[in-house]
Amino acid sequence: MKFDICVPLLGFENIKHVDLQRIDDIFVKMQAVEDEHVSFTLIDPFVLRDYDFEIPDNIQKLLQIDEKSNILILNIVLIQTPIEDSVVNFIGPLVLNTDNKKAAQIILPESTNYGVAEKISTFLN
Repeated sequence: MKFDICVPLLGFENIKHVDLQRIDDIFVKMQAVEDEHVSFTLIDPFVLRDYDFEIPDNIQKLLQIDEKSNILILNIVLIQTPIEDSVVNFIGPLVLNTDNKKAAQIILPESTNYGVAEKISTFLN
């Protein structure tokens, strides 16, 4: 599934289009269309923890989000060996409107108490 990046990914401002491929029920691979060497592993944060935030109004307008929109929230995960050492970026979620294939990364305020590199093992039972 291809998405247009409406707000640049931090550090990857040249990436305007990505292709998402589901790996399993939890993980997704995001491949940059412009550069085959740029890809990210994403994770569904809701399988790990309670995760709640407001999507800023300007992002809602940019992605054309309304109350009927189908939204997907994913977070970047840095995969390590063993998998328990992998870290998740909860402070910079990707917001994807699956209806119109537009996406943006937002940065949550520090007051949310989510981290930029939280060990996945913290959330595994």
